Amino acid sequence: MKRDLRLATFLILLVCVSVALLTAWQIWTARQNTLSDIRTDTLNLTHALNTYTEGTFKQSEVLLLGLTERIEKDGSGPQQLERLNMLIEQEMDTLPQLNSVVLYDAQGDWIFSTSRPFLPNSNNADRAFFQHHRDVPDRGIFIGPAILSRATCAWVISVSRRIDHPDGSFAGVIAATISLEHFLKLYRSIHVGQFGAISLTSSEGRLLVRYPFQVEDIGRDLSHAPIFSEYLRNTSSGTVDFASKVDGTHRLYAFKRSDQYPFVTTVAVGQDEAMQAWLSQTKQSVAVVLVLLGLLVALGRRLISHISRRIRAENKLLVTQTALIELNQSLEILASEDKLTGLANRRHFDQFLDIEFKRAKRLGSPLSLILIDVDFFKRYNDHYGHLAGDECLRVICQAIKHCVRRPGDMTARYGGEEIAVVMPNTDESGARTVAEAILSDIAAERLAHLSSPFGIVTVSLGVATCIANSDPDEKALIDRADRALYAAKSQGRNRLSVA
Repeated sequence: MKRDLRLATFLILLVCVSVALLTAWQIWTARQNTLSDIRTDTLNLTHALNTYTEGTFKQSEVLLLGLTERIEKDGSGPQQLERLNMLIEQEMDTLPQLNSVVLYDAQGDWIFSTSRPFLPNSNNADRAFFQHHRDVPDRGIFIGPAILSRATCAWVISVSRRIDHPDGSFAGVIAATISLEHFLKLYRSIHVGQFGAISLTSSEGRLLVRYPFQVEDIGRDLSHAPIFSEYLRNTSSGTVDFASKVDGTHRLYAFKRSDQYPFVTTVAVGQDEAMQAWLSQTKQSVAVVLVLLGLLVALGRRLISHISRRIRAENKLLVTQTALIELNQSLEILASEDKLTGLANRRHFDQFLDIEFKRAKRLGSPLSLILIDVDFFKRYNDHYGHLAGDECLRVICQAIKHCVRRPGDMTARYGGEEIAVVMPNTDESGARTVAEAILSDIAAERLAHLSSPFGIVTVSLGVATCIANSDPDEKALIDRADRALYAAKSQGRNRLSVA
């Protein structure tokens, strides 16, 4: 019947665990697939935005290339600047990203600008793009950090080229500025969720523009973020998830470094928000599974309850039997143990000695017996009282047990203040060693005994060893040990004597 109960319980648990594990595996698989889809979609969007941004800068580069060649060929006189203005106006109509186009001389003064009104006597020699072209003889374009335009008061990114004199010396700079609003308008049209973000960053990790837009984010140093400090060192694109250094939100990031220009496009979605659909589906699945498991457990409990009732009747019959066995065991322990000292009693001693004596005879092995008697114990009881005498016996017995450590040896209370130690497979030399240790340890306890000539509690010991057929029975061995004990007492006590 118990086997049926165990089998039913096992089957119910097996089904429950299997359903739970299957559900957990499905949930985990769905989560991994959802994350994979989110990473793929986000990375694809990042590549698309990177391509768009590269196109935006490429258009500005082509415009500046044509303007640079015209200025270096025709010069920058009033007539040339007027024709230049007409050309730029036509180009700007087709390039909505441009905020302004400005021409600077070698000192950084404004020569020409599409911004209205034109600001005469303005100087931009302190701008990073001007200083770069002035100090580096490179004819390529330079994409500067996001700055606040002094002409239009709008946040812009500068794209600039160096202009040289015919002899190759520095003649000035022509710069086109791209409005951050142009990128933000595109970013706003893309749904990245409440906690999503889209950003354009320089290759060094300086933030150029970020959606959602906050002015204080412009120029923020993100070089210590994992994307720049770890991942971009090994790959130009990928996905990673971590907590944003800008607002602390945990997001899943997709990044792409431009192959043509020094910028990085990043698209991020809030991980919890992106996983909301998966989470809702998971809650529904878990609810259904819990209902099914509840029904299964309810049916299982009814089955187990039915089997348990049948077992309970058997258990009631076993309770009485178990109680009787425990009672018998307790009585057996009480019958073989001395209550005062915790040692074996005389009855147990007789049984143990009889068994070991016969084994020693059969195997031809030595068997030693030590009889111990407390010296002047009657005087101790008369002087200190019987309660103190009982405590004295307990201390002595503990000292003896400390010396008799082998599992096969037995220490018993032989009677009154006499203690016996049975040591199977122990010769006379070994028994003498143990007896000397007992004599020494009890003396070391320094139990006061004012009625003893020694001033402390001492013992006398008699040692006898049975070898081969030296004794006809165990009584003869006890008799020899007793005579040895008597000899120790006759010789002045507090000593041992060997039969």
